Amino acid sequence: MNDIQQIENPLSQNFTIKSLLKFAFPTILMMIFMGLYTVVDTIFVARFVDTNALSALNIVCPVINLIVGIGTMLATGGSAIVARKMGAGKYKRASQDFTLMIGTAVLLGVLFAIFGTIYIEKIIWGLGASSILFPYCKEYLFILLLFTPASILQVLFQNLIVTAGRPTIGMLLGVSAGITNILLDYIFMVPLQMGLKGAAFGTGIGYLLPAVIGVLFFSTKKSSLSFRKPVIDISVLAESCTNGFSEMVSQASTAVTTFLFNQIMMKLLGENGVAAITIIIYLQFLLSTLYIGFSMGVAPVISYNYGKEDRKQLKNIFSICMQFIIVISILVFGLTFVFGSPLVCIFSEKGTPVYEITRNGFLIFPYSFLFCGLNIFSSAAFTALSNGKLSAFLSFLRTFGLIMILLLTLPNLFGVIGVWLAVPIAELFTMIVALIFLYQNREKYHYG
Repeated sequence: MNDIQQIENPLSQNFTIKSLLKFAFPTILMMIFMGLYTVVDTIFVARFVDTNALSALNIVCPVINLIVGIGTMLATGGSAIVARKMGAGKYKRASQDFTLMIGTAVLLGVLFAIFGTIYIEKIIWGLGASSILFPYCKEYLFILLLFTPASILQVLFQNLIVTAGRPTIGMLLGVSAGITNILLDYIFMVPLQMGLKGAAFGTGIGYLLPAVIGVLFFSTKKSSLSFRKPVIDISVLAESCTNGFSEMVSQASTAVTTFLFNQIMMKLLGENGVAAITIIIYLQFLLSTLYIGFSMGVAPVISYNYGKEDRKQLKNIFSICMQFIIVISILVFGLTFVFGSPLVCIFSEKGTPVYEITRNGFLIFPYSFLFCGLNIFSSAAFTALSNGKLSAFLSFLRTFGLIMILLLTLPNLFGVIGVWLAVPIAELFTMIVALIFLYQNREKYHYG
């Protein structure tokens, strides 16, 4: 039975440039669409509520980062374990471990929702909300916390459907959820005039749809992964968390740096500054989804061939990945540098204070896209190779360690320009470290 499954599993094919990109494409498209509908949320809020509501989204963003971090940690760390065991032909145990991770995710989601709603006011004040922004923050965050279990599950299912060798279904899941979110945002915020509550409900239901469909998908026995009675093995959860810790580090670090960005911009330029950094952060996420989606798409392939000990395929896959990252990094940089003004205009009308602040930032910020692609892929690759420590270090470096130092120094020297310089400089230095790690470990993992 294992042999039959292994032949049928798309992860076991001999990949070429065309077939690897074809395999990863649904995940890339899914992530781009997820980024798109996340950005549409902010556009609706900016256009149909006001820029204070837009600022409030970024104030509570660290809480959302932590929720996504929990899901991503279990998803990426668990995916590496599951794909490795599938590569070794242990399909039953892979499904049992998968089920254990899903149950753990639901439990963590419920606990986060309960404690988040109990301490919501303390959390919002602690995140630095002004008295003007506080009611916006509370209104939005309270509703979103109710959907925490669904939020964590949709992250898990989007990763693990790819691991099950069905990336197209993952893409359809993400696209359908995104379309639902956009439509509900419009219905709730324009005809029904629900304001920020409408945005929160639209996003929450957007989380719920892929969570429900994911449960139904894995309840069937037609996939190489399905729900089975789990073996309560703490070591599996520990390895999942340790291996995927880099993604948790990345999200937790993003939460802290977002908080710091907000504090600095509030001090330098007030609520308009926070609105501007909100636009920049959401655009960064949208444009980074190309790298994230590609890395998510190829990670199970790397894990599978690592578990299978197919050195030739690992070398081939890494070679293709590096070529893709270089080409796309140059392309994304060029497009963002040229079309910065039209992108900013989507959020804020030309001539407004928020537009002018954001546009100035977009003259510097696009340089980060030259470097972040390789950093995102390297971190994902080391997670796929079950080296959570190197992956976590790279994530920590680019999303927290360097940015924290730069944000605490550069604004004091250069004002707002120092804020815009922090991310590109952090990505550049992280890329240098990532290249060193890739070179040093090429023989250990046999990809070079």
